[in-house]
Amino acid sequence: MILVFDIGFQGKYPYFEKRHREDRHFSQNETYHHQKIRMPSDQAQEFLFQRIREMLPPSASLTDIVSEVLHVSSDSAYRRIRNETPLVLQEAKQLCEHFRLSLDQVLSLKSNSVLFENIRINNQQYSYKRYLSDLIGLVKQIDSFKQKEIIYLTKDVPLFHNFYFKPLIAFRFYFWMKAILQHPDYVTKAIDLNGVSPDIEALSMELTKCYTQVPSIEIWNTEGINSVISQIEFYKDSGLFSSAADIKAVYQAVGETILHLKDQVEYGCKFMPGENAKTKKLNFTFFYNRVVLGDNTILVTTDNIKTVYLNYDVLDYMVTRDESFCDQCMEDLGNLMRRATVISQTSERQRNIFFGILLAKIEDRIKKI
Repeated sequence: MILVFDIGFQGKYPYFEKRHREDRHFSQNETYHHQKIRMPSDQAQEFLFQRIREMLPPSASLTDIVSEVLHVSSDSAYRRIRNETPLVLQEAKQLCEHFRLSLDQVLSLKSNSVLFENIRINNQQYSYKRYLSDLIGLVKQIDSFKQKEIIYLTKDVPLFHNFYFKPLIAFRFYFWMKAILQHPDYVTKAIDLNGVSPDIEALSMELTKCYTQVPSIEIWNTEGINSVISQIEFYKDSGLFSSAADIKAVYQAVGETILHLKDQVEYGCKFMPGENAKTKKLNFTFFYNRVVLGDNTILVTTDNIKTVYLNYDVLDYMVTRDESFCDQCMEDLGNLMRRATVISQTSERQRNIFFGILLAKIEDRIKKI
């Protein structure tokens, strides 16, 4: 994957030691500046702040956040929100960039362009540990809204389902470090199922636990298990496992993951291994999709705002809140779900068929070790 993980309003922005624009000085000159580069209409300004307001959790202060983003006083921010002081275009640009909004859309400009933010891990500026921490912050932020839902169309095992059992956590971490991030420490390193640091292991499990709290819909195809099987087979053939026992341990962890997922689908709720499903609220709808092998696409709805995360290159992703694009994604996912089969809580026969196919692939590989 959705994931720097800041959905636009979590971070604190330091004020300049010397403000280049004091409120009193700005008041004397704001008429001149606004005549030059003011927002095209009051309606556009109202629309921008309405969109921002809808994106904030109930506990957040719109005035405080606008004040920090624009580096103005709370009173100046309040006047802009109330439309008493027009925004200049530079300020509108700052707000749109911070909240991942399209300025074209705010200004009602017709355009086929869509603004995305790119989140890409590397080994220096943005580490895997930071990536996990930011993901946890994002999922918690989503959960803070009154109305929330995640729709996940997947072509692989979703990231959140990789962290139930230690051998799979260790294998996935090794694969990502070596093959995706090309970490120099893993160039000649063999797979060590005890080689994951306690911090990474704890963050991985915390991320999955956070995900279990948020209502979600997942759309799976039976091909989704193939990528992890291919990865295990590649490193087995490359001689990078220490023993056949380690290969078997990873495959068994994948099988246990699928069985645990099946339990969650049967109960219609998400929970961690060892937790009592009967104490959980219904929050999980699972579709068996036979029609389309889609991309890894995540549509998050929080109150009235939609956000789309497009996963690429295994871990990296792009994010947009462009309203037209998100609405189209919602329509496409709705059409796909209408052609798919719901197997959560109901359709026991179809559920057994689906998970039977996945488990058979794993058992077949274990027999060949």
